[in-house]
Amino acid sequence: MTEARPEQRRVTISDPQVMRALAHPARLAIMEHLSSLEGGATATECAEIAGLSPSATSYHLRALAKFGLIEPAPSRGDARERVWRAFSPSYYVEPGRSAGSEARAAEMALVEAHTARDAQRTLDWISRAVEEPQEWYDAARLSDSLLLLTAEELAALNVAVHELFEPYRRRIRKNPPAEARTVAVQYRALPID
Repeated sequence: MTEARPEQRRVTISDPQVMRALAHPARLAIMEHLSSLEGGATATECAEIAGLSPSATSYHLRALAKFGLIEPAPSRGDARERVWRAFSPSYYVEPGRSAGSEARAAEMALVEAHTARDAQRTLDWISRAVEEPQEWYDAARLSDSLLLLTAEELAALNVAVHELFEPYRRRIRKNPPAEARTVAVQYRALPID
């Protein structure tokens, strides 16, 4: 029997404590992993992703649960096993324009942690790209484009890109082809002038 889940909704994080709790490489990895799975994962499974021991991972899981970012998931049959799942498949950080310096500092710490993780993924790819199969080498892309947009056009572009990603999201894609791999896509659209 499966337990009913709350309706999926956008989780907005504006609390500096929650932002600081997320601004840790292991917690980012755990959140990303749990957000991409429908059924959740155990501390042992998350430990493989986070590169930590299961006991250290359990500590981080409890911290994420304390802030309401993850929750216990239904057991898979073994009552000794504790399964965790993301409360929501996605979250957004919005300290607000009028946020104080504490919220801005917490937001910056979280953005820096995300940016460092994304940069490391790019460097990892570049270091092993020549060893990858030709079709993956050819399909991978690093691109930087300068566009001239209004705020409304940028908002519309963001919606369109999100819609393009949606059917491929790991959490919802059912029966992907056997050769499918998890692909990290970093999309940023920021005014620079």
